[in-house]
Amino acid sequence: MGLKYHNILVAVDGSKEADWAFKKGIEIAKRNSATLILVHVIDTRSFALVEAYDTVIGERAEKLAKDMLENYQKLAVEAGLPKVHYEIDFGSPKVRIPRDLAKKHNVDLIICGATGMNMVERIFIGSVSEHITRYAPCDVLVVRTEKDVE
Repeated sequence: MGLKYHNILVAVDGSKEADWAFKKGIEIAKRNSATLILVHVIDTRSFALVEAYDTVIGERAEKLAKDMLENYQKLAVEAGLPKVHYEIDFGSPKVRIPRDLAKKHNVDLIICGATGMNMVERIFIGSVSEHITRYAPCDVLVVRTEKDVE
């Protein structure tokens, strides 16, 4: 792997921590002349019961994700990154990001925001960032603060 990153995946979900991760990802990608891959995984488990009543919820979630990722992509290009891609995926973010998407894109760094969950929520739901850290095949940067984010 060496000291230089080539393919950096930034997991975004619309949270302020994801925004901080995105901004740090831009700077790291610029320093490494790396490709930035923006990823949003629509957690299908969270609306499985609702979808039985509202069949368009998946389409709405995908449209919102696409709008968000296109905005992030535009900002990254405006910041000077020539190689920026995005991908929308479905399933469990804790599984899809470290096990599938990281391998698919030959990622050598994953950047994600820390969760704002409390201890009880982490026990029942499980932290996505914690799971990514545990199962990723590459380096992981978990962004907890906006320190050094301009």
